[in-house]
Amino acid sequence: MHPRVFAIVTAVLLGALGLGALAVTRWAPDAAPVAAQVGQPVPAGSGPARAAAAASATPTGDPAVWTRSTLRNKLMAEMDATDPGVALADLDRITKEKPYTVRFCHPIAHELGHAAVKRYNHDFQKVLSFPHDTCAAGYLHGAVEEMLIASPDPAADLLKLCQPQMTGPCVHGVGHGTMFVSNQDVAKARDLCSKFGSASRIVTCSEGLYMQLFGPDEEDEKAKALVPADKLAAEPMYPCPEQPALFQSACFFYAPTYYLSSHDYPNHPEIYAQALKWCLNGQASGGANDCSRGVGSRLMKYNLDREDWVGQQCATAADTWQKKACVDGIVSYYTVNYTDPGAAGRLCAKLTNQEIARYCRSSAHLSGSLD
Repeated sequence: MHPRVFAIVTAVLLGALGLGALAVTRWAPDAAPVAAQVGQPVPAGSGPARAAAAASATPTGDPAVWTRSTLRNKLMAEMDATDPGVALADLDRITKEKPYTVRFCHPIAHELGHAAVKRYNHDFQKVLSFPHDTCAAGYLHGAVEEMLIASPDPAADLLKLCQPQMTGPCVHGVGHGTMFVSNQDVAKARDLCSKFGSASRIVTCSEGLYMQLFGPDEEDEKAKALVPADKLAAEPMYPCPEQPALFQSACFFYAPTYYLSSHDYPNHPEIYAQALKWCLNGQASGGANDCSRGVGSRLMKYNLDREDWVGQQCATAADTWQKKACVDGIVSYYTVNYTDPGAAGRLCAKLTNQEIARYCRSSAHLSGSLD
């Protein structure tokens, strides 16, 4: 064949092969790793791998891995387009499909409650007409907060909001609200909780108060700025030892929330065992047991899809009493999140450490209300 003709034929064949390769090549990015799609805990940090996983989408259009902001934006948009009931139902579905989202579902539900109160012009009964038990009643808590923020006389209205039932979740929500109207002043917030009169309701209110102190809503920059980080760093478990006796239990219980968040728990899982040791700082003031229960509760909340691993962290405690307290905390949160009667039994059956499983079965009669 003449060299010129050969060159032309070769060029045509190479062009045809190139077009064929284009036709069969997958140009879409690969799906996120299977582990990310089945609800494994995802580090809160950023980075190329994290960004790539969050950007990839499932067939439904949802991201393969939810972050607090992507889930919050989806649900707020849904509520704007429909109503709070639709958004809360979707939140419930997602937290069951992707248990790691339980880490941030409660504050998202808070935001939905705030927005609903504004949407329905502070008609509290209308706001509560939608099912609102999702994510430990976070929607109810946010609604109560917003009602008290807008109230011209919160000291009087906080006693009316939860009438006539005076349910625990509602009174707990009032506790959150006291921190909003007192501008994060713990002493003033305590005075507001004390208006309930009954010791049991004061304690329930204090649970919301200290939960808000140690874990303010991430979108509330003002509240975050008011967290006394310097005092918390200088004095272990501040301000719990200084609190009146009736308020100390809830304070010690929620103190680990700040300790864990300030030690980057998503990227440093070893911090849970360290938190149990940190709780021993409360022995002199009698708060070590409540603090250890709080570590157990946070352990379960942040690792809801790794029950046996959670139990193994409780097992790192040196003393029997602390192991039991930690297990009380994991059982308490598990039964708050999974409200069916068989929840605690399922949890205990998943624990392979026999000592921890035994403590779990002993604790399983607890029906804790702490979220």
